[in-house]
Parts: sequence; C-alpha cells; structure tokens
Amino acid sequence: MNFPIELLYASSHEWVRDLGGGIYEIGISDYAQKELGDLVYINLPQAGDSVKAGESFADLESVKAVSEIYSSVTGTVKEINESLISSPELINQSPYDSWLIRIEGKIEKDLLSSEDYQKQLDI
Repeated sequence: MNFPIELLYASSHEWVRDLGGGIYEIGISDYAQKELGDLVYINLPQAGDSVKAGESFADLESVKAVSEIYSSVTGTVKEINESLISSPELINQSPYDSWLIRIEGKIEKDLLSSEDYQKQLDI
C-alpha cells in the first residue's frame, strides 16, 4: 500500500492535501479504497456547500457497503471532482490522484503523518 508522506491522514481514512492559501483537497486513503472494494457510486456535495470538520460530506458505495466520508476541514466546498461522478472506480485505480473535494477553510481536526497513520493501521 502507498501512503504519500506529503499528505495528512485522518483516523477515519481520509487524506488531506494542503494546496496553499487556505485551500485543501480531501480524498480517501489507499487502505480505505482496498477495504471498500470496487467503488460503484459516489454522492458528493455541491460547490458552495458548507462542510464542518468531523462531519460527513459524501457517501461512497462499493460492491460491499455504503460508507460515509468525513471532513477534517471546516469551510466551503470550492470544487468537486466531477470525473468521479461518472467514474468512481478512478478512486480504486489511483486514490491519491482522485481527490473528492477542494475546500476553502481551515483544518480543525488532529491529523496524522503518513508514518503515524501506518502505525495506527498496524501494517
């Protein structure tokens, strides 16, 4: 499994990439996409929606289950990854290139380094 060191990770298996200027991308980790299995549907918020750290902002449906995705950032959705709506399997193919949303706001949740996230997973 792959855990890029430039990202921060939530214990709920989302990653956060700081794009600068108070803009953040959020996606799910390689571990999460492997656990979920083949993704078949995604429900994302709309640009302009508010999100709050610790709260769900999206649903991912796989052949196994439906899972909620949680934000580590409080702010406003600036952009969603439109390509995932018709092709959620892109997340399985490349979870760190397949960001879900971009948020303007601030991190309001304790996040883990790549090393600490891997320790939490005990892998």
